Amino acid sequence: MKKEFYSNGKLLITGEYLVLDGAKAFALPTKFGQKLIVEKGKHPGIKWTSFDADGSKWLDLQLSFEDILNKNTLVESESVKNTLIEILHQGYLLNPNFIENSDGFAITTQLTFPRNWGLGTSSTLINNIAQWIEVDAFVLLNNSFGGSGYDIACAQNDSPILYHLNNGKPIIEKVQFEPKYSENLYFVYLEKKQSSKASIVSYYNNKNEGLDQKIVENNKITSAVLKAKTLADFAIALEEHEAEMSTILEMQTIKESLFPDFDGVIKSLGAWGGDFVLVLSDENPVEYFNEKGFKTIVSYKDMIL
Repeated sequence: MKKEFYSNGKLLITGEYLVLDGAKAFALPTKFGQKLIVEKGKHPGIKWTSFDADGSKWLDLQLSFEDILNKNTLVESESVKNTLIEILHQGYLLNPNFIENSDGFAITTQLTFPRNWGLGTSSTLINNIAQWIEVDAFVLLNNSFGGSGYDIACAQNDSPILYHLNNGKPIIEKVQFEPKYSENLYFVYLEKKQSSKASIVSYYNNKNEGLDQKIVENNKITSAVLKAKTLADFAIALEEHEAEMSTILEMQTIKESLFPDFDGVIKSLGAWGGDFVLVLSDENPVEYFNEKGFKTIVSYKDMIL
């Protein structure tokens, strides 16, 4: 009864935070993702084992069906286990059959990217679990983790997408994005994992007046990003986006705070302050970022599906 499921990672190019309030977001699925393998267990409950991209085991635990049914969360130090219990409990509420008709499972997950990269460890997991237990991944996300759902859309699609919420319903549009200047695009990891949950809370705390107009401006910029024929046009649109979000979040842009001397454009992706940034540069920027202490630089062609 062995079954395998796979979901793509994600990078949000425009619309961060505002996507929660209905703005159009442009997102790219990555070549990296996560696999989930389901096999018959030897005992009731779930034997859960998770591996990082380098093959190291980072999670090895046993979940009882009772814990899942009753949502028996544990001490704070068991936060990963609690998260799993929460997701599986919500999954059970949506489809009780996956537990009621089972003698037990042995589940293995395998990331193809380092889990601290922020490419969607949680979203790929939720989408894989939803595939396995045959429920709607967007509903499972909303009931367990929360968020806009753009990451679930990336998990399910192998092409660039335009994403927004209409009265809470996800609207996904596949779009063409094959920039001729892709050799000038790089993704740099900031050596810091950013909590999406914490960032969303911060956004809602700082959200100020005129949101409708800000969404209109975001959508115009997103359209300009998709229509950009040259690196210069792309750069102008992304710099405008950074300036708009800097005002909304009342935060410095990442270039202002960390890389003010960089000759090029740097765009935050998703949660501000961590994970990856998108870098636009006429010259190869590897040496610059290495000298600043940032060693993980991935080219566009190596990152994006």
